[in-house]
Amino acid sequence: MDRSLPRSSFGFPQIHAGDWTAGLVVFLVAVPLCLGVALASGTPLFSGLIAGILGGLVVGAISGSHTSVSGPSPGQVAVLAAQLAYLGSFETLLAAIFVAGVIQVILGLMKSGAIAVFVPNNVIQGLLAAIGIILILKQIPHLFGHDTDPEGEMSFFQPDRETTFSELLRISGDINTGAAVIGVLSVLTLVLWDRFESLKKRKFPSALAVILLGVVLSTVFNSLGGRWTIQASHMVQVPVAANLKEFFGFFRMADFSALANPAVYLAGLTIALVASLETLLNLEAVDKIDPERRTSPPNRELVAQGVGNMIAGAIGGITITSVIVRSSLNINAGAKTRWAAIIHSLFLIVCIMFLPAWLNRIPLASLAAILFITGCKLASPQIFLEMKSGGLRQFLPFLATIAAIVGTDLLTGIIIGMVVSLGFILHENLNRPLKLIHENHIGGEVLHIELSEQVSFLNKASLEKVLKELPDGSQVLIDARNSRYIDSDILNVIQDFKTHVAPKHGIQVSLDGFRDMYSLEDEILYVDYATRELQNQMTPAQVLGILMEGNERFRTGHRLSRDLNRQVVATAVGQHPLAVILSCIDSRSPAELLFDLGLGDIFSIRVAGNVVGPKVLASMEYGTAVAGARLIMVLGHTKCGAVTAAVQFHGGEKTASEITGCQHLDHILKRIDDSIEPEGRPGGAVSQAKSESVVDEVIRRNVVHSVRYILEESLTIRKMVEEGKIAVVGAVYDVTTGEIAILPEACAGMTLPAGGFGSESSSPAVNPVAS
Repeated sequence: MDRSLPRSSFGFPQIHAGDWTAGLVVFLVAVPLCLGVALASGTPLFSGLIAGILGGLVVGAISGSHTSVSGPSPGQVAVLAAQLAYLGSFETLLAAIFVAGVIQVILGLMKSGAIAVFVPNNVIQGLLAAIGIILILKQIPHLFGHDTDPEGEMSFFQPDRETTFSELLRISGDINTGAAVIGVLSVLTLVLWDRFESLKKRKFPSALAVILLGVVLSTVFNSLGGRWTIQASHMVQVPVAANLKEFFGFFRMADFSALANPAVYLAGLTIALVASLETLLNLEAVDKIDPERRTSPPNRELVAQGVGNMIAGAIGGITITSVIVRSSLNINAGAKTRWAAIIHSLFLIVCIMFLPAWLNRIPLASLAAILFITGCKLASPQIFLEMKSGGLRQFLPFLATIAAIVGTDLLTGIIIGMVVSLGFILHENLNRPLKLIHENHIGGEVLHIELSEQVSFLNKASLEKVLKELPDGSQVLIDARNSRYIDSDILNVIQDFKTHVAPKHGIQVSLDGFRDMYSLEDEILYVDYATRELQNQMTPAQVLGILMEGNERFRTGHRLSRDLNRQVVATAVGQHPLAVILSCIDSRSPAELLFDLGLGDIFSIRVAGNVVGPKVLASMEYGTAVAGARLIMVLGHTKCGAVTAAVQFHGGEKTASEITGCQHLDHILKRIDDSIEPEGRPGGAVSQAKSESVVDEVIRRNVVHSVRYILEESLTIRKMVEEGKIAVVGAVYDVTTGEIAILPEACAGMTLPAGGFGSESSSPAVNPVAS
């Protein structure tokens, strides 16, 4: 999703003020990082600067990312060093980098960038936190002037034969007083700058203030001499050319004749795969810390990186990738668009060509302070708390990724983090590969086996165990509607069980959701709608039990899975409903949903206030005497508008029709008036609770009176009740809780079980006619 700022006429986003400050800050930090990566990988120092320039100028221009900054990456150090030793010369390595660029362009055009979405979020978050921790640990020595490890080198095992932790122990014996003072003051300046709103609102970036502070203090300390002196080894060291010819002599061209050597292509493939993976992971991580949450196109990024690496290989630059350190610094410095990356490269070109001596006056301690604070932001305690709140499945892979990256290197750590995360996924699939739901359909109980999204051969044993434990004569539904992939071994198990095992044990196997690409076809064998056979077998009590079980499913959110399209076809030839339900027209009380029913299961009559008249009686008589329904239910509901209106207008001087303008409303309210006691209408100033209590009581009485009216006015229904063919019951639906309660005083033709069917009383039902 593109949430970029307005674009210029050339298709580029307009330059934001924050892009200039961010470009300047990233440029200052990028100089020692470029030099450090080149030094650590054993390549010429200037090759790192070339990669830094092309990373912003070329990749930044082509890339669709607004905040990612590319250049030489610490994650490429081991790969570059190994391939340099393998190929024998730097010029041959450049040819391999050119080949890597071509491969990346091909990968981008083949839409291979989508691989990044398969990396779990906890691994990405672990990557960000690990980079933050490494920045903190690696910059502490530079803050105190202990600069034996090149700036920008981030591996646990360092070129100076130390480790990240052992280097910290060496600081006490090698502290440069001047550099240490600059480092500590720089950190304090950055911290305080963020604390004071007056400083934060200034357009002058805090990182630039720290750089200027370091330059001034280093000049003062060098003038003092002695232990305050900051030697050149503690400063930025950009190669300085005496003239233009010497400057262009820094460029080393690729030996394209080496393309005849197969080893170059193998090296290029290795570099391309490692660089592409690192870029895609960094891109995913950078998007997560982008304040505007913009999404970068990964395939376009691969093409951009490929073009950049082709040019870098041709003119003497080392491998380019998206770099999380520079990108996060870019975001923290206020970058809004990709112009920040381009601007940082323009600063690099100008200063390397014309002002290298000025760059070499910047103390490494100042740059270390900037990176140290960036690391603290990336590894903030809040990230750890958020991941911990997701449970062990989220937290342990997150911690494993951090430990692995800090203890090895970037790519090794990512792989270890993904393996740990994959282990949790496999463990969950092995222990909970199937979701088992016992569903009580109209035609009987069905075991609903819901397959997971990815069903691999690892789930074979669990599925076989469930199928073997099915009792004879049972019904099972294997549901693959949520599955994206099903292994052939699983399909074979299902096919064998359905074809050979199930028939011998009288088990009916229904299938749903299997795609055309599989050898299995969808088939529903169990009955999940009312049929003539079921209707004839049912007693009124059993029908009521089915209704109340359905309401319990509705209330608890465990509704049955139904193939409604199949029910449309099955009920097209005829209907055999089990019950006739009279309910209110209120939009909150659709009977089919409240009782979790399908098509053809009930006759539904809806009238405001669930009142009974001749037309309603005629419908009920047809539903029971002709269509064969076994139960009549009058279903009222709380907060009924019709009953509330009847209570409000009862005994008033004007009719409801006169007050509301509804011409025929009085016909309904007069039916409800019979349920209102003389003292029932709240008069004068009464509390809302009192008013609601009166309405609730009238709702209940109205249901009872409706049941009584049915039995008194319909000889057909009364006779069927007396013969035990049907029953008439009254119930009230609570629109707040979703629960339906049977009214014992409104039941005819059956006795309620003690405490059963959600009744409000455990007493036996009485005949409303007799009462």
